[in-house]
Amino acid sequence: MLCGLLLVFVSQPAASSAGSMNEEIDYLISSVGKGGCTFVRNGNRLTGKGARAHLKSKRRRNAHLIDSTEEFIEKIASQSATSGKPYLIRCKGESQQVAGEWFTALLAQRREP
Repeated sequence: MLCGLLLVFVSQPAASSAGSMNEEIDYLISSVGKGGCTFVRNGNRLTGKGARAHLKSKRRRNAHLIDSTEEFIEKIASQSATSGKPYLIRCKGESQQVAGEWFTALLAQRREP
């Protein structure tokens, strides 16, 4: 019985971590195209809706590659798998940013207490 309780206890944080990761990734994806920012993929500007659809599809196809929000940023949301070119974010009144850096900063803001 003790082993059974231990197994339940140990598995609980993993489930909540997965939930937190999915919530964070959903937040990052939903932020694309908002606040006057444009997502640039292989030199083409995508609408917020188009960029979100692309990231959701790429996430779904490559879910086996990610175990953390940071891995999502690194492996899915930072560059084109086809060309290897980095994704870019262009926000009005700001310098263009590499998408990986933009997502990392956004994640850090979300995690602030």
